[in-house]
Amino acid sequence: MPSVSVVIRAFNEGQHLGRLISGLNQQTVRPDEIIVVDSGSTDDTVKIALDSGCRIVNIPKEEFSFGRSLNYGCEAATGDVLLIVSAHVYPIHDSYLEHMIRPFEDGVTDIAYGRQVGDHRTKFSESRIMLQWFPEESIWDQGHPFSNNANAAVRRSTWAAHRYNEELTGLEDLEFANRVIAKGARVAYVAEASVVHVHEETWSIIQNRYRREAIAYKRIMDKASMSAAKAAGLALLNIFGDYVHAARVGSLASNVFSIPRFRAAQFYGAWEGFRNNANVSEELLRRFYYPADSAQPGSRASIGNVIDYGEIR
Repeated sequence: MPSVSVVIRAFNEGQHLGRLISGLNQQTVRPDEIIVVDSGSTDDTVKIALDSGCRIVNIPKEEFSFGRSLNYGCEAATGDVLLIVSAHVYPIHDSYLEHMIRPFEDGVTDIAYGRQVGDHRTKFSESRIMLQWFPEESIWDQGHPFSNNANAAVRRSTWAAHRYNEELTGLEDLEFANRVIAKGARVAYVAEASVVHVHEETWSIIQNRYRREAIAYKRIMDKASMSAAKAAGLALLNIFGDYVHAARVGSLASNVFSIPRFRAAQFYGAWEGFRNNANVSEELLRRFYYPADSAQPGSRASIGNVIDYGEIR
């Protein structure tokens, strides 16, 4: 059984962090250590982490990027496997960690990532994206570099050999996996290692997220582009698909306005990102990472017992 270090990136995550740590501590396979990389929280994030026995690694705001904060945490970690999770996710089952590290038993898998689902706070269109990105069946050798560091694991030796790109404004997980696959390694998708991913973002933050990810994608894939017409067409196509699905499940009335707002924010943000100059200013980086409103609150294997979180927030 490999030793496991959990690396959590956090900024003002006091509303969610306690639930995540509680879920990790109720696993059938317990992590050997939990490291919280904090980038200047002003709420009780650090206190919650310290009271729970976590190690704190601080990264100054002016030095923050997604890749750099991960490198800070991975450098501090001692485990054979690094479990990387967002501070606003929490495992559904007590065998989550056991399932997540299982692919590494084959000796050739270097990256694994698990399923993500929403909850009652998740916008309808976002839940549709999660269904598309994170299916119900595992894929042990998926053959392409998609991965998601909100719920993923990597061999520490693999991280040490490649490290995360510190210059990207997002998608550091995809870029990292792309380089690792080029060396002959495997990426596994583990549906049984599922978490709830809590997104309570405002419309401006959603637009901001897709904008910075498009900027990163443009840097990773040199010839990638998106015209205004293509962005508008994709938005309309997805709005239509969301409406059809919402009507099918009896949720159209409650989502009739949120669906077009989400898709407009998604594809307008992506279009902005693709037309952005490759050189991103420091001011824009601050807006990406610290926006003004970011502090607002077949057959399947046995997955395990559902965790009861009680009153833990």
